[in-house]
Amino acid sequence: MASSSSFSSSTVTSKFIWFLLILSLQLDLLLGSDLHHKNQTYFRPNREVQKLRRIEKYLKRINKPSIKTIHSPDGDVIECVPSHLQPAFDHPQLRGQKPLDLPEMRSRANETTNEESFNQLWSQSGESCPIGSIPMRRTTKTDVLRARSVRRFGRRLRKPIRRDSSGGGHEHAVVFVNGEQYYGAKASINVWAPRVTDAYEFSLSQIWLISGSFGHDLNTIEAGWQVSPELYGDNYPRFFTYWTTDAYQATGCYNLLCSGFVQTNNKIAIGAAISPRSSYNGRQFDLGLMIWKDPKHGHWWLELGNGLLVGYWPVFLFSHLRSHASMVQFGGEVVNSRSNGGHTGTQMGSGHFADEGFEKAAYFRNLQVVDWDNNLLPLNNLHVLADHPACYNIRQGKNNVWGTYFYYGGPGRNPRCP
Repeated sequence: MASSSSFSSSTVTSKFIWFLLILSLQLDLLLGSDLHHKNQTYFRPNREVQKLRRIEKYLKRINKPSIKTIHSPDGDVIECVPSHLQPAFDHPQLRGQKPLDLPEMRSRANETTNEESFNQLWSQSGESCPIGSIPMRRTTKTDVLRARSVRRFGRRLRKPIRRDSSGGGHEHAVVFVNGEQYYGAKASINVWAPRVTDAYEFSLSQIWLISGSFGHDLNTIEAGWQVSPELYGDNYPRFFTYWTTDAYQATGCYNLLCSGFVQTNNKIAIGAAISPRSSYNGRQFDLGLMIWKDPKHGHWWLELGNGLLVGYWPVFLFSHLRSHASMVQFGGEVVNSRSNGGHTGTQMGSGHFADEGFEKAAYFRNLQVVDWDNNLLPLNNLHVLADHPACYNIRQGKNNVWGTYFYYGGPGRNPRCP
């Protein structure tokens, strides 16, 4: 009897243990499922919080203390920042310094003097920044959130410069010179407001100074006007600058969105809207632009019109451009994302083909390059390239008034460019 009772007790205990094990497994599964659900619920908000923290950190770094605030009619906020506090002076080689004095200006051979004054929307009310400060367009959280990532804000996606760029989505209508040593370039650029049909596309017209190979060591200095909904949140043409030393990978940025370009002018806001703009069959407005290398210190200076210095790219930023450029390029560029399956309808220039000519097509005129002695020279051995001529084309010419010039642009998608 005793052994029968022990056996029965052992059986009951065994069954109870199995019951507890099964219950434990069921609870683990239930709790695990609940925890998994909670992780799914809270992971994304946590990731968004981290992104917002990165944005706040970036904005704190890039938006400097100002002594005056100006509200532009287009919604921009212009901050008058003491010139020694601008982002350039966060760079280790510039920290604690102030902008250089303006370089000595002397008359140049073959210089044209028929430029109109350069105007921007923010300054049309008569407001201006005090001497000793620079106007900076305030970057907002909304601006950064439009970008694909915080790291890529204010930077171009890596791309080729002058190749058939259908793979990278960048298309060009340009003229260029190479094969010599260039110390700057000058042109008058017709300003329009082309339609950009996708939030991640842009349309620009600019001057490029280029050196290095078209690989990872490409150096460029760029300036002109652009329409970029992603960067600015609207379709106004805006004055812009850009630079890179590694083919758009990790270095460089637009405007003053990183440590690089040093602004010296208190009247021009880089990244601000240009006004007025050209109109079809109407009045035409040009942006006179020149980039040149100061023979004394070696820095690359940006000049508007005749003699209005905006600032400079310090020579130490560059590798191949420390001495000179090996190529100069003028013209238009668009991004073709093919987001709707076909070619983009984003326009270049005026949105009309080069063949339509004055008051209809966009143009560059009075193209020149700068030599080692800071003289302006005509372009020799000019090359013309439109990598998608059914979408955007170019037509070059020369006369006594406009010197070397070209018309360029187009509508993008059309029956010949599906």
